[in-house]
Amino acid sequence: MVRRHGDPGGSGNRRSFGIQLVLALASCILVYAVFSSMLSRPMGSSPEEEDCCRGVEHLELWGAAVKWGTDHKFNTSMECCQACKSMCSGADGPCLCDSWVFCGDRERCGKKFGECWLKKQKDVMFPALQESGDKVIWTSGLIFGKGMGIIGLETKYGVINIKLFPHRAPHSVAYIVELLEARHCAGCHIYRAEGRGKAWDSLGNHVSEASFGPPYALIQGTLEAEGVPFQGIPVEACPSIKRGSVAWVGSGPEFFISLANHQEWRKSYTIFGSVLPEDMEIAERIAGLPTRSDTWNNVNVSILKKPIDLKIKLISTNSGGLNLGKNVDSGSS
Repeated sequence: MVRRHGDPGGSGNRRSFGIQLVLALASCILVYAVFSSMLSRPMGSSPEEEDCCRGVEHLELWGAAVKWGTDHKFNTSMECCQACKSMCSGADGPCLCDSWVFCGDRERCGKKFGECWLKKQKDVMFPALQESGDKVIWTSGLIFGKGMGIIGLETKYGVINIKLFPHRAPHSVAYIVELLEARHCAGCHIYRAEGRGKAWDSLGNHVSEASFGPPYALIQGTLEAEGVPFQGIPVEACPSIKRGSVAWVGSGPEFFISLANHQEWRKSYTIFGSVLPEDMEIAERIAGLPTRSDTWNNVNVSILKKPIDLKIKLISTNSGGLNLGKNVDSGSS
């Protein structure tokens, strides 16, 4: 029934009051949800970063438990990953948790479904492995704290130090660790170099009205070492490309270091690390070296006249070496 202006407003006032009450309750619920989300989210993380918290299925890491899964349960592996990450967010000092193990298959896990074991490794770069394979019901992941998980790409222009992100790209980081264990990177090199031009400022922000390339503000190379078998790395795309991001081209082993913020690329690439800010000047220097023009799939690119050889090394790690033994304090099995 359509009400006319000037009709008696008795029932209309009651209806208006009811609507206002519902809106007030909805506002309270919304505010509560927002504040709950802020309180549960680790300081400094964004929703985009939270979505990136992932591990490797059918893998059980060992190690000393700091939180027992029997009393610590979640519905998803991402929540378990975030729980470990929240214990490793301090500005300094060691992480209280650097690895996690989660059981997320309701049917196969049975009573263990939801168990989230938070653990501490002797050497987080080379964690203790309990078991892997299709029969394993667990999903596991790593968190690298401050000063951990940093590799160096040695060039004749200096060492580009890169912080690895196992919580965003665990398969990618596992491949990098394989290269470290091989102790050589023969065949690894940088061959493409394009500066920021006039399209991006010194902070990597896009200049209004400017094109998005070419040049594309990046240096590109390969991390496929001779003698180290390479298989395509699963796509682990999540956050958008920022200045300093290190990402695969496709499934690798071609990679690039971005010299600018490329929000226009959205989540098209797997970011497995980020160059330490103080080393970006080395990447910028390489981007300014002499190049020649080429065309790839109708895209104009700039190729270095002299490719730059790379060596890869581990910069920082916990004490201790490769540890694939069992630790009786783990208890996730």
